[in-house]
Amino acid sequence: MTMDGVLTSVVDQADDRAEIVSAMIRVLRAHPLHETTPDLVATEAGRSTRELSLVFPSWDGLLLATVDQWNAQRTAPLMPIAPAKGTVLFLRAIVVRNIEDPALMRFLTSLLNIAATPQHPLAPMLYTRWRKFHAFVVQSLQQDVQLGREPHTMEPARGAEQLLATYEGLQLQSMVRPEMDMLEAYDRAVTRMRDGWSREYVAPAWDLDLAV
Repeated sequence: MTMDGVLTSVVDQADDRAEIVSAMIRVLRAHPLHETTPDLVATEAGRSTRELSLVFPSWDGLLLATVDQWNAQRTAPLMPIAPAKGTVLFLRAIVVRNIEDPALMRFLTSLLNIAATPQHPLAPMLYTRWRKFHAFVVQSLQQDVQLGREPHTMEPARGAEQLLATYEGLQLQSMVRPEMDMLEAYDRAVTRMRDGWSREYVAPAWDLDLAV
């Protein structure tokens, strides 16, 4: 095969992968992960299951490719918000996108059980992606403190824990409480949280009378 032939083959394979992942996303918008099958994805992609398996020999590989492509479609355009306007507004923009496309959050939540199962072959790769996002939020909050967007009394590592717990916890609630106004809940919770960040940390006092 000529060099041009090799290049064409690589491009064709990349196109095949992108088309199948796009079909997987369309299927996941209509079906939860536990109801999604290779047959459904192959049909949506206009291919046979054999053709699908030639491009993605393992289901785990297709899951990971779908996470990366779908998450990038949502998050990549929003990344400039963090350095320009701050971490809180960056996560708020993600909340807005999630409201527009709730199937992505449903998919990511479905993968949490896999990520939390150490012996699963896909777990380390999913775990790495969650850790990478957490590290980005910590770094972004550090910049916010340096620029004066957030108070110096907020420790970025702790702030990231609290901010992500709020964001992810509210997302989980919104999936089982569809009447909930997710954006309003995020704004209210984060406003309260940032008020706490502006104060010096006080060690926990389990006697509530002492905590007043």
